Amino acid sequence: MKKLSAVFLDQASLDQGDLDMQALHDSTSQLTLFAATAPEQVAQRIGDHQAVITNKVVIDERVMQACPQLQLILIAATGTNNVDLEAARRRGIGVYNCQAYGTPSVAQHTLMLMLVLITRFESYRQAVREGAWQRSSQFCLLDYPIGELSGRTLGILGYGELGQHVGHLASAFGMRVLVGSVPGRTHPDRPALDELLPQIDILSLHCPLTDNTRGMIGAAQLAAMKPGSLLINTGRGGLVDEQALVDSLRSGHLGGAGFDVLTTEPPVAGNPLLEAQLPNLVVTPHSAWGSREARQRIVAQLAENLLEGQSRASRRIV
Repeated sequence: MKKLSAVFLDQASLDQGDLDMQALHDSTSQLTLFAATAPEQVAQRIGDHQAVITNKVVIDERVMQACPQLQLILIAATGTNNVDLEAARRRGIGVYNCQAYGTPSVAQHTLMLMLVLITRFESYRQAVREGAWQRSSQFCLLDYPIGELSGRTLGILGYGELGQHVGHLASAFGMRVLVGSVPGRTHPDRPALDELLPQIDILSLHCPLTDNTRGMIGAAQLAAMKPGSLLINTGRGGLVDEQALVDSLRSGHLGGAGFDVLTTEPPVAGNPLLEAQLPNLVVTPHSAWGSREARQRIVAQLAENLLEGQSRASRRIV
């Protein structure tokens, strides 16, 4: 089987110099790496390469038309919204994504957000930094109410591999897990969203962003949640009405929120969650997936997908 030449258009979105890229080099006849690629550079940088690797760089029909030798598009992520799949199908270009690479990393991040909120970690950390403990007349500080995950009910929307792993970890903390039906899907054994929300203490989102799930958590849904409950989103930013979330937190109805995703990323034009400056709101920069181990698994999957794509191409008779 003849190896294909490949170009990685945005390596810096995956590799911070801490990954072993040898498997990818071994899977190609030539591998060209670019840290980042602007839209106007895409076709030129693909050039005569037969395979292209992209994380977030858009590969549309215009690019495919300009690169007729292109045989494979490898996505260094799960989401495929940056590739025109229908155009690739018409042109016989194979498209492969990566799957389940970040399950341990995202699941632990999800539990971390719950723990940070329920233990008031940020408030106590800041109190120590400001000298409140040093000035205390007691051996400890108990200025902020601390809760426990044990005995609380976690609602999960999106019960694929990731949602299931989060449920497994939550059970280890003594939590009761309820799995709800994602809007647009029907599941006879799972409560609909409006039935789920009043029953749970924490809601964790792990579903894809679709027409049915976009904005599915708005003002009405937040109001339906128990007073003092928590909302965790390590799924997609567009699942939640961000201004409605800030309003609920400010009103005191929602107890806290932990988000690793925003509607627009990076949030160059601002975002309600970043501007709120609330002590019970924790925002991380879409980093839940990014453990070194998870990113190394992406490299391995890219190499596997490249070899699989080449093998199929070599057997293609039309």
